Amino acid sequence: MATAHIIGAGVAGLAAAVELSTAQFRVIVHEQSGQAGGRCRSFHDNTLDCIIDNGNHLLLSGNKSALSYLETIGASDELIGPEHAEFPFVDLKSGERWSIELDRGPMPWWILDKDRRVPGTRLTEYLSGLKLLSAGNRTVQQLFAGQGQLYERFWDPFTIAVINTSADQAAARLLTPVIRETLARGAAYSRPLIARHGLSTTFVTPAIKWLENRGCEVRFNDRVSGISMDDARVTAVETGKGSEPVNPGDVVVMAVPAWVAKSLIPDVSVPDAFVPIVNVHFRVANPRMPLMQKPLLGMLNSLSQWLFVRDDVASVTISAGDEAASRDAGDILDTVWREIAPEIGQNPDKMPARARVIKERRATFLGTPEQLEKRPSSSTKWPNLVLSGDWVDNGLPSTIEGSIRSGQSAAQQLVRRIAS
Repeated sequence: MATAHIIGAGVAGLAAAVELSTAQFRVIVHEQSGQAGGRCRSFHDNTLDCIIDNGNHLLLSGNKSALSYLETIGASDELIGPEHAEFPFVDLKSGERWSIELDRGPMPWWILDKDRRVPGTRLTEYLSGLKLLSAGNRTVQQLFAGQGQLYERFWDPFTIAVINTSADQAAARLLTPVIRETLARGAAYSRPLIARHGLSTTFVTPAIKWLENRGCEVRFNDRVSGISMDDARVTAVETGKGSEPVNPGDVVVMAVPAWVAKSLIPDVSVPDAFVPIVNVHFRVANPRMPLMQKPLLGMLNSLSQWLFVRDDVASVTISAGDEAASRDAGDILDTVWREIAPEIGQNPDKMPARARVIKERRATFLGTPEQLEKRPSSSTKWPNLVLSGDWVDNGLPSTIEGSIRSGQSAAQQLVRRIAS
């Protein structure tokens, strides 16, 4: 039986491991830390005294790669969300509230009804979305700025949420596959989904259990310090425990962050500019249950961007967070609490004692046209080595869906090579 070495146990690596195990490879996962999941994991926070995620992640019901992965590892029921594709918003500057609710089928009948459209927008503004089909290297701002409220209340916040890059910098073409696979197909593919109990319980722990039940090895605290190769293939994986031979017929998936890949293969092209995401968590004592009728709320003209609620923890995500990451944690907590407290039935003047700011400094690569040119394909000049991760070019932004699809497609590529 051929062996597959997976370097990295983030969701890209786990997805690749699942695919290759299904294809009857002996799988060994090398993870340098003591836990799996990478930037998609949960942990016990001592300040909050509960399990939280290291970042809030929203999926959509059209994220086919993530859903197929969860189905394989038996964790499909760990994603929850409303029955309808509804996205509530509040503008803290104007006080206006609205919801975008998509129709069941692919025809966007809702944009014909002014009462269902984003307040202050016109039908012709929505039709301009077709510009994405010929976006080229233009930014979202270059495509849609000047459209008034639709730009301010949809394209700008949507871009920041999906690409983690401001609209004046973000490559518009990154939005195209996301819209094509979700919003453009109607409500059945656009329902918002969040992890029922946390990211690890949803994406990580079931995968580790599934792999181990199939005889796969997941080696924690097993840092790969180098790889050896000749002109034809990778011949060994070097770890702190010694050299692990990669025999003919064996394969290697490098599913590590871009900067780690660069250190292992110096001549590989990788994105080299990154963007932070700031997440803010509050443990709400004696919460009004439920804190909100919907599990998420989009917020405009505020430091807070997306409010998520699960059990008694209210969490806020601030994407494209360079400015927020530079601010003092106490200032962030005070500002965010005053913004979200009225939305969850709490007193803005009484911030919970248990509160936490987490700054993920290199959450995603910067989604500019220039950085997209640096994304490598999964293939390398060594036929038994492929690259995987949200930074590898799979057409999608840096998301859970992109990470999982990258892992799956990299593994499938190796399987096809072996078969041929």
